Amino acid sequence: MTALGFGAMNAAGTYGPGISRADAITLIRQVFESGVRFIDTAQVYGPFLSEEYVGEATTPFRNDVVIATKFGFDLRPGGDVTGTGGLDSRPETIISSVEDSLKRLRTDRIDLLYQHRVDPKVPIEDVAGAVQDLIKQGKVLHFGLSQAGEATIRRAHKVLPVAAVQNEYAFWTRDPEVEVLAVCEELGIGFVPWSPLGMGYLTGKSTTPIEQLDSKTDLRASGNFPRFTAAAIAANRPLVDVLARVGERSAATPGQVALAWLLHKKPFIVPIPGTRKIDHMKENTAAINVKLTDSDIQELENEFRRVGVTGKNAPPDYLSSHDVGSYIGSSSKGTHGNSPLPTS
Repeated sequence: MTALGFGAMNAAGTYGPGISRADAITLIRQVFESGVRFIDTAQVYGPFLSEEYVGEATTPFRNDVVIATKFGFDLRPGGDVTGTGGLDSRPETIISSVEDSLKRLRTDRIDLLYQHRVDPKVPIEDVAGAVQDLIKQGKVLHFGLSQAGEATIRRAHKVLPVAAVQNEYAFWTRDPEVEVLAVCEELGIGFVPWSPLGMGYLTGKSTTPIEQLDSKTDLRASGNFPRFTAAAIAANRPLVDVLARVGERSAATPGQVALAWLLHKKPFIVPIPGTRKIDHMKENTAAINVKLTDSDIQELENEFRRVGVTGKNAPPDYLSSHDVGSYIGSSSKGTHGNSPLPTS
């Protein structure tokens, strides 16, 4: 089992148009053949398409993979799925969402069920209680949170052990280092970085000018992401350059170094790079073979501190509404027997 997972979001289209059902199923089965045993999806991807693809693709080897999916948005006809008014984590919605996900995933249980975003209208204790009931019924095996801060993680964990937290984390996005990694280490919770390659930017392969991307199919071209303005793309290029320089010493690509950097951080970190292309997936998976030295890490950190990052990582309305706080949590160590995730 690899120490990397696979994010199935983009198969349904996010950074460019989605791929066909047949191509998505081929891709996901190639993910399995490459040794990856942790596949991440969500209802909102598509919506629903990613879950359907994962369900069909994994049927032949369902018992050999860990499948994670998510609830938390209003996905009724006309519902807002952007997270700016469409959050819905009421217990009754969680129950119905799980029933729908089970059908799309063609399975009798969800290995890891995340709350996709913290819903300020529903106490996290009620959310954890609803998932706990589903675990008692055998429909869910483990409970996770996405984009949660320390206080929410602690409150949820008192009701039901949190198996994994999935927050954005990458070489150029360091928010979890403020509080979340510490509380995960203390409580024995796995940590799953989403967007570990910076929406593709950290691979050095996103060479198409932002103005030439289709804003209808590519989230980066929506005009809402400050790091994907032309000025920010140019200003942040030294971060890709240092990944490339370090990679040259071990014949690794910038993207592989970015993933290896995450794996070097903590043994309970399991990144989930996603892609629509089989060759990119194989490149990502091979990052587990990249071993960074202490001098490599020092060079990366020195350049990060020197360059900094131009532009926020998300739109202002998202940053003002998500749950990740800005205070430092406890750093005492714990075990990770609660998590279904592989370890590096």
